[in-house]
Amino acid sequence: MYKFKDIGLKLTPQRLAILDFLDGNTDHPSADDIYKAVSVQHPTMSFATVYNTLDTLRGKGQILELTIDPGKKRFDPCTDPHHHLICTSCRRVLDINMTFNLDLPEDVSGEFRLTGNHIEFYGICPACKDRN
Repeated sequence: MYKFKDIGLKLTPQRLAILDFLDGNTDHPSADDIYKAVSVQHPTMSFATVYNTLDTLRGKGQILELTIDPGKKRFDPCTDPHHHLICTSCRRVLDINMTFNLDLPEDVSGEFRLTGNHIEFYGICPACKDRN
């Protein structure tokens, strides 16, 4: 949570609970996942509080908004460069903390100055593989 300490966000009890939930979270939760988990302790908290907090954190570069799930936005508190492995059955997402050297030919990259990449790998996780 301490990485969020000096971001200029008023730290209400509800926001602190959201930040605590995100701290070290590797599940790549959606706003709804966060709301369901945090509202247990804070039943009067609104979904808008969660969404607005996430939007502010995203805008300040403190979390990543992932578009890897077509059904919902998911959030990643790890902003270090990394890639993802996604189960196509249950949509579980794992971080891959490796570097892949990918050189795009100049005729593909054109005038772009490349600043990074994000690779998504898809497969079936062990739990889904065992169920089938």
